[in-house]
Amino acid sequence: MTRAAILKPAPAERHLRLLSCNILAGASVARYSEYVTRSFNAVLPGRSKMDNLDRLAEVLPQFDVIGLQEADAGSLRSGFLNQTRYLAETSGMPFWSHQPNRAMARLAHSANGLISRIEPHSVMDYPLPSRIPGRGALLAQFGEGDNALAVMIAHLSLSAPARARQLGFIAELLQNFPHAVLMGDLNTEPGSVEMRMLFAKSSLQPPAQSTPTFPSWKPRRALDHILTSSAIQLDKTWALPQAFSDHLPLAAEIRLPAHVGGVASPRRQR
Repeated sequence: MTRAAILKPAPAERHLRLLSCNILAGASVARYSEYVTRSFNAVLPGRSKMDNLDRLAEVLPQFDVIGLQEADAGSLRSGFLNQTRYLAETSGMPFWSHQPNRAMARLAHSANGLISRIEPHSVMDYPLPSRIPGRGALLAQFGEGDNALAVMIAHLSLSAPARARQLGFIAELLQNFPHAVLMGDLNTEPGSVEMRMLFAKSSLQPPAQSTPTFPSWKPRRALDHILTSSAIQLDKTWALPQAFSDHLPLAAEIRLPAHVGGVASPRRQR
């Protein structure tokens, strides 16, 4: 028997496509001045927001797991529409969950959202430490035990000290998952002090290169991230060219062992 004949075959792999998107409750912003000129429209529902959500829904079937930030959970500005649910149903994705965070009476109710073609084994909500309450992280677990893929979706604070506390908390939550992903609007660049602390305290890996996503009309800053643990192969990341808010969506392709992460339904071709 030759040596080649007794070598074990390499373990099978699975490929997943991920997407992270801050959707600004469906609002479209094309320049800094529109934060002011469209401020009144930001708290009112409108056809333009629905058109924007419908355009995003056309893109989602290309992906397996989608993380949303600043999705409205059902308040005046969205016409009391749960935007995560709407996007999941409109795009034909079978599973969704959301984590409502800061509520401003009935005017605006922001949430993190999860949309997936893989059924989660569990979804947990965690408030993030902050001087001003209202930031949260959603942790979805696909599969069980050592076969679990943990995907955390987060939207971090604007201040560096708060982000440092939040990333320290996230590192603790993910430390027991060999296969882990952190995605979201982290409001900081990959080389910041708080991000370097995250990489030192967890198995999450710094990106090989920055991908600017903000502002969407002229991206200069890499504020949105899809970070993977060392047990996951990150093949590529890229920003989608379509602008659905003031952030460009960030996409990634990953590889992991075939037995990790549960069972996905087939992708729809659109």
